[in-house]
Amino acid sequence: MFAALANEHRRHILVTLAACGGTMTAGELADRFSHSWSTTTRHLQKLSAAGLVTVERAGRERRYALDAGRLRTVTALFLDTF
Repeated sequence: MFAALANEHRRHILVTLAACGGTMTAGELADRFSHSWSTTTRHLQKLSAAGLVTVERAGRERRYALDAGRLRTVTALFLDTF
């Protein structure tokens, strides 16, 4: 999870999801960034693999949802160590 968070573009995607109600399609997210749609989807795949976003297929689209609960849980466990 921390490897996924290390990339500033991925953190920006998470912030964008949070600011826009928590769910967006890959296309909606890609429209907000200067990099290509394929780059955005690669970042989303990394975030999904880390458990920071969930993916739901809706026809031809994929809706990405922020998993804020997981993010809070893991970061709290990490911070509790210190």
